[in-house]
Amino acid sequence: MKDEIKGKADELKGKLTGDKPEEMKGKAEQTADKIRRTGRDIRDDVREMTDEEKKDREAREREAETVQEKRSW
Repeated sequence: MKDEIKGKADELKGKLTGDKPEEMKGKAEQTADKIRRTGRDIRDDVREMTDEEKKDREAREREAETVQEKRSW
């Protein structure tokens, strides 16, 4: 978020002074920050899904152990 705010400030500074490179630099900083945040969101979603899968697998394994214990023949 910090880079997005800094980028917006650079973009506005570039617009006010007529400095095209500064304006483009600000836009690039904003875009880079959005990409970084999107990547983090995706990573967190994958981790969350992986944790849920792990819990489900462990629950199935515990259930299978219980079933095997009951068959003591």
